[in-house]
Amino acid sequence: MKKFGLVIILVVAGILFFSATFVVDETKQAIITQFGKPVGEPISEPGLHFKIPFIQVVQFFDRRYLAWDGDANQIPTKDKKFIFVDTYARWEITNALQFFLRLRDERGAQSRLDDILDGETRNAVASNDLLDLVRSTNRDPEVTEEVFEDLEVLEEITVGRDKVEAKILELANARASDLGIRILDFRIKRINYVDEVRKNVYDRMISERNRIADQFRSEGQGEARVILGNKERDLAQISSEARREAEEIRGRADARATAVYASAYNRNRQSRELYEFLRSMEAFQKSFDKETTIILSTDSELLKYLQSSN
Repeated sequence: MKKFGLVIILVVAGILFFSATFVVDETKQAIITQFGKPVGEPISEPGLHFKIPFIQVVQFFDRRYLAWDGDANQIPTKDKKFIFVDTYARWEITNALQFFLRLRDERGAQSRLDDILDGETRNAVASNDLLDLVRSTNRDPEVTEEVFEDLEVLEEITVGRDKVEAKILELANARASDLGIRILDFRIKRINYVDEVRKNVYDRMISERNRIADQFRSEGQGEARVILGNKERDLAQISSEARREAEEIRGRADARATAVYASAYNRNRQSRELYEFLRSMEAFQKSFDKETTIILSTDSELLKYLQSSN
């Protein structure tokens, strides 16, 4: 019986101990509430801590950087251009007690940040021109192709995107100063035209690219004609030189052949007769074919030569 009572006492003591202790790790901070109201200061030191069991409750909050992702909203700029603006931010809980009293939890904080950051974004966009929202510095466009040499210098901006984002961050932190949070960073993630304006912008971009393509195509066709003309000129020159060289070779060959024939004719009578015979055969070959019939007179030199040859 005594052992059973001791076990009960130990069990109750264990329950009381575990109900009275809690652990805060490195990523969390906590406050203790009693009947829904905070008690004491926030606990940010990691380790084992104590509370009154069954009466006090521990509320944990994140110590890490938290993300806020805004919705893309349609906003008019100062120069009356309607755009979609998509934003994001990073924030942290700096005072868990104040955070609990004003916002209760992260869901309430996200909703409050929607009001603050979206509102400041609308005010900033409506107070600046589109150029100040898409560019941060004044610079000259980098020209890498000759076709772009006629581009105008980019229009100068007076504020710039970086300064607009910094101003939104400053004003948003001022509004959130009593909420126990701090906005660490704010950025415009994306800016785009509304559908009606976007189509006109795309059409203008396509028209400009087509103009550049036509210019490249025209320059290419002109270069092709120059290359073709040079080719035809070179071919004509080569053909002319080849014909001239061929005529020179043919002339030298004819002269050589004539010299050989003359030398053979003058060497002796038999050679002359052979020469005359070969020349006659050449004359026959060039003048007559198998279907040709010739009639020679009795005083024909050719007939006399044929008779003497027999």
